[in-house]
Amino acid sequence: MAARKVKPVSSLTEKEAAKELEQLAQAIAAHDQLYHQEDQPSISDAEYDGLRARNLEIETAFPDLVRPDSPSLRVGAAPSDKFEKIEHEVPMLSLGNAFSDEDVIDFCQRVRRFLGLGEEELAITAEPKIDGLSAALRYEKGQLVQAATRGDGRVGEDITANVRTIKDIPLTLKAKNVPDVIEVRGEVYMSHADFTRLNVRQAEAGKDPFANPRNAAAGSLRQLDSRITASRPLRFFAYAWGAASALPSETQFEVVASFKKWGFATNPLMARCTSVEELLEIYRAIEAQRATLGYDIDGVVYKVDRLDWQERLGFVSRSPRWAIAHKFPAEQASTILEGIDIQVGRTGSLTPVARLKPVTVGGVVVSNATLHNEEELARKDVRLGDTVVVQRAGDVIPQVVSVVLEKRPKGADPFVYPTVCPECGSHAVRELNEKTGKEDVVRRCTGGLICPAQSIERLKHFVSRNALDIEGLGNKQVEAFYKDGLVKSPADIFTLQARDEENLKKLKDREGWGATSVKNLFAAIDDKRTVDFDRLLFGLGIRHIGETTARVLARTYHDLDAFLTAMKTMTSPESEAYQDLIAIDGIGETVADALMGFFQEAHNIEAIEALKAAGLNPSPLEAQDTGSPVAGKTVVFTGSLEKMTRSEAKARAEGLGAKVSGSVSKKTDLLVAGPGAGSKLKKAEELGIETLTEDEWLELVEGA
Repeated sequence: MAARKVKPVSSLTEKEAAKELEQLAQAIAAHDQLYHQEDQPSISDAEYDGLRARNLEIETAFPDLVRPDSPSLRVGAAPSDKFEKIEHEVPMLSLGNAFSDEDVIDFCQRVRRFLGLGEEELAITAEPKIDGLSAALRYEKGQLVQAATRGDGRVGEDITANVRTIKDIPLTLKAKNVPDVIEVRGEVYMSHADFTRLNVRQAEAGKDPFANPRNAAAGSLRQLDSRITASRPLRFFAYAWGAASALPSETQFEVVASFKKWGFATNPLMARCTSVEELLEIYRAIEAQRATLGYDIDGVVYKVDRLDWQERLGFVSRSPRWAIAHKFPAEQASTILEGIDIQVGRTGSLTPVARLKPVTVGGVVVSNATLHNEEELARKDVRLGDTVVVQRAGDVIPQVVSVVLEKRPKGADPFVYPTVCPECGSHAVRELNEKTGKEDVVRRCTGGLICPAQSIERLKHFVSRNALDIEGLGNKQVEAFYKDGLVKSPADIFTLQARDEENLKKLKDREGWGATSVKNLFAAIDDKRTVDFDRLLFGLGIRHIGETTARVLARTYHDLDAFLTAMKTMTSPESEAYQDLIAIDGIGETVADALMGFFQEAHNIEAIEALKAAGLNPSPLEAQDTGSPVAGKTVVFTGSLEKMTRSEAKARAEGLGAKVSGSVSKKTDLLVAGPGAGSKLKKAEELGIETLTEDEWLELVEGA
């Protein structure tokens, strides 16, 4: 029997699309954590890119289903607690991917459309995409004062002491045209020759060898002892920048040329092209040299050359509109599937994990891969004992691509997916869509709060770095407290000290705890009683409410009491609270339905009220840009815009702290109406909402 194919996006129902986007968001977030923070990726670049591509394809077909925790809105993972944290003045974003010539052509066409270019020349730079660890180096008056990793794109790890040991990185910039402040960004990497020599030293010292140069570079740079970093042969290519008091040129190509004059190593293969044909020619030339470069690359990066055009293009979600990474094809190998394990997530999802007979793919030994969900496993028809094709692009663990049916063992039976939870024995079901009659792709445990896997995972999520981030209360401590009955709900965390004072068996008397560590834990818990409102919203673990949507909701409703009042009155899709919610740009029916369902459960409201009673008073989240004349205001654009594209107008408004809505209501502050404005303009006039022409809007925000 042949392996089943992925269901075409055009055939998905809205319910199926929403469910698949949820699963993709969870899987990609987990892989981001492993890759960016733990330097231990568990899938290949090819599988990761495939997940992102599928996610983007579904989001494009169902724009109203874009999730608040969508992978397209995220970059990397939270910085490690081992290092001091540095907030990036300019976010360090990731790049969108191109996998074919057609994707590159589409990229160039999108840029032209956004900028409204006719036959005007569009220059784009091309350079190798280095497979290492991103770093941002801040120089003031020519002196290196700070260095940070990418982290989650907003906050990175302080690696200043370690970066100072890398010979490629100058400590002082002595050129005449160096700005007073400049943050040079690039990639820390390890050459193939240095990697080989390092592993020889590891073996001689009786230590485990590194899996690949990327892991070796990342592990070396993220050492708490800078002397260890100094002993490792790290290198650095400069290719971008963040905050800058001024720039030495008006083009990407010339700024990077200035980096070289300042003493940085820049990639000699970087080129400036003026046509798609030239870009693809450079791509193929770099791909042909890949094996002889002496360092790892996994594609070619294209960037619009003119900096004023980059500024106009701006950003979308997690990546700039003016740049894209053209990835190389994946490498493949085959191995035996030895087992399939089932893991239970915090939302009750049962996720299958494939155990593979260890195999070397491109120099890396791999032994497992995530199979995502029941539907994906069935689609590939993977059976125990099968010979499977695995692939990788870059130096990470591979994905299962397909089954070699000719080598299937006789009598190999299809995998029987469990219908009971392996953690608590409760029924595990696939929800049925009453409208379509089709099942959800994910099977979930029905145990809810009685399922230890879900309860513990929900608590872990609540205290995780991107949620409440309570120092000293990590996964191990949560598991131990849950097992001992000390913490069963989020509110229990904030009553732990009071209960401990009344308990005969004090926390400080337990194994692994002392008076100082207990004191520090209680202080850390107290510190989070005023956690940012958006972090609390994210920490509640409401389905479809990721970090980005939590921030949108926090800015819209301002504080917890106002949010709760609105949510309690959201009794149906016809309710005013529901309509107000879906009018927020980026909030669709999927998110609204999830919130309505969550707050219609009495025990969820009780859990939040218990948090308030325990002393939790989250800090309101202010507008992004309080100095802007439109910060915090709700803006609607309608009609034809003549001096900017609709995308450009929306991006500018959001960048100034405004909330862009798709519909007019009594909560709308401004309507920007171009020629051809219709029903929205009429409704705005009826409601007495201030209306601006495009010129008046530009005059309002000019200089902001």
